[in-house]
Amino acid sequence: MELIHPIAYFLLFLATLTWLLATTLSSSSTSKKTPPNTNAPKSYHMIGYIFAFAANKHRRIQWISDILLSSPSSPTFTLRRLFGSHQVFTADPAVVQHILKSNFQNYPKGPTLRRALGDFLGDGIFNSDGNHWKFQRQLSSHEFSTKSLRNFIETVVDKELSNRLIPILSQLSLASSSPCDLEDILQRFAFDNICKIAFGYDPQYLLPSLPTTTFSMAFDDATRISSQRIYSAVPLIWKIKKILNIGSEKRLRIAVSEVRGVAQKIIEEKKRELQETKALQSVDLLSRFLVTGQNDDSFIRDIVISFILAGRDSTSIVLTWFFWLLANHPHVENEVVEEVNQKNHANASSVYDELKDMVYTHAALCETMRLYPPVAVDMKEAVNDDVLPDGTFVKKGTHVSYHIFAMGRSERIWGTDWAEFRPERWLRRDGEGKWAFVGVDPYNYPVFQAGPRVCLGKEMAFLQMKRVVAGILREFRVVPAMAKGVVPEYTAHLTSLMKGGFPVRIKRRSQLHM
Repeated sequence: MELIHPIAYFLLFLATLTWLLATTLSSSSTSKKTPPNTNAPKSYHMIGYIFAFAANKHRRIQWISDILLSSPSSPTFTLRRLFGSHQVFTADPAVVQHILKSNFQNYPKGPTLRRALGDFLGDGIFNSDGNHWKFQRQLSSHEFSTKSLRNFIETVVDKELSNRLIPILSQLSLASSSPCDLEDILQRFAFDNICKIAFGYDPQYLLPSLPTTTFSMAFDDATRISSQRIYSAVPLIWKIKKILNIGSEKRLRIAVSEVRGVAQKIIEEKKRELQETKALQSVDLLSRFLVTGQNDDSFIRDIVISFILAGRDSTSIVLTWFFWLLANHPHVENEVVEEVNQKNHANASSVYDELKDMVYTHAALCETMRLYPPVAVDMKEAVNDDVLPDGTFVKKGTHVSYHIFAMGRSERIWGTDWAEFRPERWLRRDGEGKWAFVGVDPYNYPVFQAGPRVCLGKEMAFLQMKRVVAGILREFRVVPAMAKGVVPEYTAHLTSLMKGGFPVRIKRRSQLHM
């Protein structure tokens, strides 16, 4: 190690110098920069678009989206990186279909992504290919049968809603002091839910005191720093920092250790339960994996962490943006509330069917995810040379990313009114004058991926979100506690967030007109 450190420090110095030079030069030429909507940032020999990359590091998602959507021809863009490497971004549905379905075998997650996320997600389902991925997907599919979904809604979600979420919101509706962070509350709710349904474990994170937990902070750190690895302009920097165990890489190691500790606790409790009962009493995801004879705790931990990521962050962020959009579109809120009030959830056995019939709410959630997708960009890596449907050549080893955020804002796909929050674009009137849902091509709207890796939890996510919407809007109105006209910042790591959280005040509907 004594020989490695001086060399590593020198390499870190060179890499940092390159990055600082790029940042300084790009900042000094800001006034000369072309507008953000041009599709041709200036490229330099050997270092590619590093100056433009540095100048837009704070708005990476929006920058690439601007480039793709300003293209006069195909919305596909090749980002030139250091030393001649390339990354292809696309917002073309035909290209998305090609990489997710038609030529699926040529576009796995790939070794680069697996290395960047490996410390956090390991061989979990969202970071694996081949047999590891197939095994996890096959066993996980049992969680999404109609019977399991009914159980999820009528026991897990309803109990968490009535015993924790609604009482907390009721208490907050009485408070006249500082606002609460709805994003945080919804994350806690979602975390309790996924742990109960997938692991048969209740972490009790949604408590009246809303205590700060080391786990949630560690999970957020691990997600953010792992994402920064993927999009680093100079990947050598994070690799050297990892060797030296300094800076963000040291924080990542500490965060991952905390997350794995919680995951291991969940596994050990489930093992004790199975040993004591000698039978599979609670048919949850974790039990299924354990009874297959999997003895590799590291692999099981990876599975647990991946499902926490999916269950904790995706639905909670969609609901966060949903309530913000409703507050700014009263006519949509009125339609959703009217639909909610038409449903009677008193009979628990009918909750599942009634939620499926909440057509307008379903459309409003789809429209929310069009504008603010829970995952902004998804990346694959070409196994062999290929030519995309729009003629773009892809060399073996090239990263190819479909830009979900940009596709939701594409005039080519959604028309001239793409910027409007309009749930009606997903609906039509049936013969009786009632709303009927009209789906779109999944390659135009790859929020849940498509093809062989299409999201298994899509229906579960919709059911959970609609139940939360119904439970909250029946009793409360969510009022943003921010200056009028302020638009929250959409920021994306592995999953997206509303930067800084969502400060709101909770108002009882019964008191709104008093």
